[in-house]
Amino acid sequence: MAEQLCATINGLHQRGWCDGTGGNFSCVLSKEPRQLLMAPSGHHKCDLQPGELIVVDGSGQVIEGDGRASAETLLHLEIVDQTNAGAVLHTHSQAATLLSTHYQACGELLLQDLEMLKGLEGIRSHTTRISIPVLPNDQDLARLSKTARPRLGEAPYGLLIGGHGLYGWGSDLLQARRHIEILEFLLEQHWRALMFRALLGEPQPIQTP
Repeated sequence: MAEQLCATINGLHQRGWCDGTGGNFSCVLSKEPRQLLMAPSGHHKCDLQPGELIVVDGSGQVIEGDGRASAETLLHLEIVDQTNAGAVLHTHSQAATLLSTHYQACGELLLQDLEMLKGLEGIRSHTTRISIPVLPNDQDLARLSKTARPRLGEAPYGLLIGGHGLYGWGSDLLQARRHIEILEFLLEQHWRALMFRALLGEPQPIQTP
């Protein structure tokens, strides 16, 4: 699992979704007691090695490895607890950062009529409408996790944090990577569509809080 997680992180870095030390990533090692295998905080994501990963417990404390746990570990644990996810991937792409800022006041980003929606587990038609929750950023991760809690059950395997980026998850690492790739595609497409409409002088789609 450590090798697979490092390969996934490297792949996401190559796509420009976690430049520098941005992003954080986890896989569930044990559900009871809760243990997550995670990338350490502050480490450049382009060359992370399996031996540099850490293991944290259900309170976010490091129990194996020499690295430091990200403050956002608490949100990983909340997502795992509320969705039964087997892996959580957090990216800092340009599209996710821009759109999370743009739609923060609305509290959600609505997407529909796109074929790539069918890449999300359980969606069978491009006409499906999904609502990605958008939460305001908060340096108090315990409070942010509490704010996210009631939104996670309705979230389509993804959550946006204002001015910060995207969290995506799945039942295992493979599904989580698929979901993060699909969601990043949908965000990029939406951002470009907004720009295209602006260039043509067309009215923008309206979402109200």
